[in-house]
Amino acid sequence: MDALGKSTTLNLLNFKNLSIRTFWITSIAFFLCFFSWFGIVPFMPDVVRDLGLTPDQKWNSIIVAVTGTVFARLFIGKMCDKYGPRICYTWLLMLGAIPVVLLGLVQTPMQFIICRLFIGFIGASFVITQFHTSIMFASNIVGTANATSAGWGNLGGGANRLGMPLIAAGVVSFGIAETEAWRYCMVIAGVVCFLMGIVYYFFTQDTPNGNYKELKVKGELPQSKKDEVSFLSAIKDYRVWILFVIYAACFGMELTVYGTMDDYLQNTFQLERVTAGNLVLSFALMNIFARTLGGFFGDRFGRLKGLRGRVLFLAVILAIEGVMLSLFSGMNGLTFGVVFLVGFSLSVQMAEGATFSVVPFINKKAIGSISGIVGAGGNVGAFVAAMVLKSKSAIAEKTAILDNQGLGEDVVNAAQAAAASQAVSEGYFLIGIFVVITAVVSLAIKFSTEDEKAIQKEMKGIPVPN
Repeated sequence: MDALGKSTTLNLLNFKNLSIRTFWITSIAFFLCFFSWFGIVPFMPDVVRDLGLTPDQKWNSIIVAVTGTVFARLFIGKMCDKYGPRICYTWLLMLGAIPVVLLGLVQTPMQFIICRLFIGFIGASFVITQFHTSIMFASNIVGTANATSAGWGNLGGGANRLGMPLIAAGVVSFGIAETEAWRYCMVIAGVVCFLMGIVYYFFTQDTPNGNYKELKVKGELPQSKKDEVSFLSAIKDYRVWILFVIYAACFGMELTVYGTMDDYLQNTFQLERVTAGNLVLSFALMNIFARTLGGFFGDRFGRLKGLRGRVLFLAVILAIEGVMLSLFSGMNGLTFGVVFLVGFSLSVQMAEGATFSVVPFINKKAIGSISGIVGAGGNVGAFVAAMVLKSKSAIAEKTAILDNQGLGEDVVNAAQAAAASQAVSEGYFLIGIFVVITAVVSLAIKFSTEDEKAIQKEMKGIPVPN
């Protein structure tokens, strides 16, 4: 422990330590939120058939799920600064469970889309997780703690590919019709989220020294009403917006690339759908360690070169991410394609971890607001990149279909697949260039000499007033 009661190590088996206990609970809560958020994805063919969704309705449900998260992240960050992470996470889990349960009860496409919009709000869980670990761990280890909790929580978005079918199989074993299994799975996921909200309330606390409510009464809360940094103040800091773009360039691009990778692998390398899906899932599972590596090296460079060292590492890993994706976009052979795709997967997740090894040091009185803004950047980046890829691919496919009309279904399908592959390949290349440019821009993040000295004191265990 440091002088402020924050943990200086990440000893995951020390459950008596409040910071470690909080780390586990917030990571599990984050995992469950992402599991529920993307829980319907494995069942989309059943949903389309059951509710009669049109292609436009299907895409609209995907878009609103991401869009809702942007606003929720911006809002929840400010709430964390004001009320603390414990109350915010409790309410998010319990209220967020409602649309998850209701998704299993919908009867019309419009009801389905509305539920997906509100389910997207639980994506704000990322912000609370990063906020809570940021105030529980000391400067020497906070990057590693943030990255690990985020990486393990993100696993929920990939684990549903394996977990939801298993839950469905269990439901069917009780005599439920297979076509109705997806409904029961969503209800179960919602109930688990609600119960996790109760756990969060009773088994965590806001800071190492107590909950916000009690600390305010005692006058010990570092942020009094007089000097509380508002959301408006946070958005005036240019470094916050650079980090917003950076997170769009890493997490946003990861969401977009993996969201389009199944079809791209099939069209480009002629892989079977199951093989392509399993390959993409394996990259998602790299979150077990890849994000942690980003946070770890962020902390390591921080010890060697101060706050500037954290920024330098972030710039380097971002540049590597961009280069890996650009090189992958030009690959026609599967072997080298997979090599560069692994390089991209590793570097993009490390960049995400490295980003949140910098965030806690921008302004310690507005960690929640800044985390919310930066986190929202990831979803904005994913939305913009997805729209670009979708538009390029749609135009190319329509042109290919028109140019090959009358030549037979097989010829048309092959031409359409080739056109889609080429369009997405060009899109990946452009995204890679954007990421490299962002890496250069990230070097503009500066810290004052006073900030550097304050962090050096913290690293030596000398208490620094907030």
